Amino acid sequence: MVVVGVLFAGRTAAAETLAEARELFRTGQYEECVTAATAEIEDGTYSEEWRLLRLHSQLRLGRYADALTALEEAKKVNTYSLRLRWLERDVRRFNGESAKAKEVLAEIAAEVERLSARYRSPEDMVVVGKFFLEIGADPKQIRTNLFKQIQQRAPGFSGGFIVAGELALAKNDYALAAEDFQAAIKIDSDNPQVLYGLARAFESSDSEKAEGYLSKALEINPNYIPGLLMLAESHLHTERFDECEKLLQKILSINPAEPKAWAIRAVIAHLQSDEAAEKKARSEALKHWTDNPEVDFLIGKYLARSYRFAEGAAAQRRALDFDSSYLPAKMELANDLLRLGNEEEGWKLAEEVFDADNYNVVAHNLATLHDHMSKYRTLTSAGFVVRMDAQEAQIYGPRVLELLAEAKQGLCEKYDVELPETVAVEIFPRQQDFAIRTFGLPGGAGFLGVCFGSVVTMNSPASQGSTPSNWEAVLWHEFCHVVTLTKTHNKMPRWLSEGISVYEERLRDPAWGQSMSVRYREMILGDDLTPVSELSGAFLRPKSPQHLMFAYYESSLVVEFLVDKFGVETLRAILDDLRKGLLINDAITRHAGPVETFDAEFEKYIRAQANSFADGADFVEEELPSGGDLAAWERWLADHPDSFSGLSGYARALITEEKWKEAQAPVDRLIELAPDYVGEGSGLPMKVRISRELGETEQELSVLEKWAKLSADALPVYRRLADLHGEQENWDQVAINARRMLAVNPLQPEPHRLLATAGEKSGDRDAAIEGLTILTQMDPFDPADVHYRAARLLHEAGRDEEARKQVLLALAEAPRYRDAHQLLLTLIQPAETLPEEEAADSKEEPMPAKPQPEEAQE
Repeated sequence: MVVVGVLFAGRTAAAETLAEARELFRTGQYEECVTAATAEIEDGTYSEEWRLLRLHSQLRLGRYADALTALEEAKKVNTYSLRLRWLERDVRRFNGESAKAKEVLAEIAAEVERLSARYRSPEDMVVVGKFFLEIGADPKQIRTNLFKQIQQRAPGFSGGFIVAGELALAKNDYALAAEDFQAAIKIDSDNPQVLYGLARAFESSDSEKAEGYLSKALEINPNYIPGLLMLAESHLHTERFDECEKLLQKILSINPAEPKAWAIRAVIAHLQSDEAAEKKARSEALKHWTDNPEVDFLIGKYLARSYRFAEGAAAQRRALDFDSSYLPAKMELANDLLRLGNEEEGWKLAEEVFDADNYNVVAHNLATLHDHMSKYRTLTSAGFVVRMDAQEAQIYGPRVLELLAEAKQGLCEKYDVELPETVAVEIFPRQQDFAIRTFGLPGGAGFLGVCFGSVVTMNSPASQGSTPSNWEAVLWHEFCHVVTLTKTHNKMPRWLSEGISVYEERLRDPAWGQSMSVRYREMILGDDLTPVSELSGAFLRPKSPQHLMFAYYESSLVVEFLVDKFGVETLRAILDDLRKGLLINDAITRHAGPVETFDAEFEKYIRAQANSFADGADFVEEELPSGGDLAAWERWLADHPDSFSGLSGYARALITEEKWKEAQAPVDRLIELAPDYVGEGSGLPMKVRISRELGETEQELSVLEKWAKLSADALPVYRRLADLHGEQENWDQVAINARRMLAVNPLQPEPHRLLATAGEKSGDRDAAIEGLTILTQMDPFDPADVHYRAARLLHEAGRDEEARKQVLLALAEAPRYRDAHQLLLTLIQPAETLPEEEAADSKEEPMPAKPQPEEAQE
């Protein structure tokens, strides 16, 4: 009995000791964990758990030689340990024994085949699953037939959910990964690995939630290297290089050889044009595992995040030189090539990845997109290749090419840029397709277009619902990126690229771009203004979507200030220096004085602009009345007669009560205070409503004209203007507003109909032909009439071949359409050559201009 008691006491003590050691590992006390495990092993334990724990700790500390010695000892004791064999691969690799690591894989294969019954524990089955994934088994089958089985057989084993979640993360299936890790957290709530997995799963969809999970993981284990690397990545992507370096130093104090940390250092050095530091960092990353493809994969991936696609692609090719079957590098290379315009190789690589791994979400998405795009129509002109939906290409494809040609001529000359041989523009009718082409995954809401350099992707008006943006402004904006990114070889901060594009939008059309608003005034005069020297952060880590939009506006004013004060030649010189590798603040200092001085001068400039907005208005908003109590508004305005918000609120309350005449005074005062403003609280929209209700058409027309010149996408305004001008037979103005409508949404027939009518009435034959020929593609109410009118005008323009096609289409719709028959006869045999008798016959019976309803149906 005493012996039995001692035996059981020994087992309990050992279990407690192992649990304590695991706690040391969980909380990042790797040194102490190695010490505890070594002591237990030297004390004679045969448990593989202690040996595995020591090996994992040694690897975390970067003690690869010690790990190899410990491995050799462990293999003598735990001969059949599958987990030990799996870990051996990493130990061998980090000791420069890649060939032996591959031999280990073959040994595992033999063991699994020979002794499959031995490896039925959940822990061993996890290794079996990883092994099959490594040798190319179908990931979906492994997930369904193995990992799910582990979860069902051992519902209290978190490892079954962790391995499934990691697989989903590797395949970019973030929703499924979140499900797996949320199941794991219920079992193992304080496991940093699980919390980190949740942070990764929510990183792209819910940054606040992701930060919460990551923070908790690092609270439990301050030395958890994957979590620290995730933070370092965040600093890298937001160009906070100093903060990133501090984290890298912490990581390297834990593991001086951590290859991912050295890879990030290499990227920072590359972005700072420090070739020697970059080379040293990459060498350190590959010091122990000399053919590790992940190093160059990560370097390339991070460079691509900074729009360095050419350098990123080169890094991926280096990774594939190490391991041609390394799918992450092949997938990233495919994306880089597609963004560089090397589509043939890019699509081929994406297809190869999908064939090898049809669970890869990005590869699957690209394969599906490629099928969709195979049906697109390709338009080419003067160095441009435009791909878009076939029907959309017929409707507004020519205008796309026309606008690109205009932008190329003006902007390339202005910025002294010679474009690559081909610039590709891809316009997507489905937002999801745009997101997949641009980001690899669905999402990207809020992005209208993206430029990679010589490739532009855009949402078409069809993808934007009932309130599309001005696609012409978007195209101009994105093409300006083509110019500036080409000039700098993509070596420019986002704020400057966006600032130039918005600035050039305003120069092309004052209604485009952005302008001062009540909210922007408040942000500029408050605490939301970002110094020029820190503007990158305003894009990369905005507080809100509103702050991101403000960053665009502020950046455009920086460019405006720079050009106004120093000239466009200074802007060009800064771009030239960026191409040579200078950092933006150094380039500004070189050409516009110390960046601190530039910051201060720009702050004065932008604050002056904010103060000049609605200069006579009072922007105090304390204790504004609520609701429609007119008496309360009147009392408040008695003390604040020029309150912008007060006048706006009072006017809205009067309009709600349909007190049109009474509303005129506050509305007129609003317009007097801010005559060129149509944003929130503006008097212009209210003045239009009042004028219309009072029947003051000329007044309404005048205000609408002002509004139209200030807004790039006010479809109802353009439509109303076209109607009013049509009633007054001002056909030139009808055409102007039809074109304004077409710049927002060319996929509706109304603006084409207006353009056709205006052209016919004013004698602008080209405009009429343009409107009518496009209308023929849009299932018009009376197709025979539209085809006939187009044919008649084409004939007048001497374009008889096109006219014949249109008149035949008219007759196909209405076979008895006599005017169409007459026109066809004229086109086939000119009237002067007709026999005299036939010509007389043709005049005997008048023909209706349009077919009768029953004729049109035949």
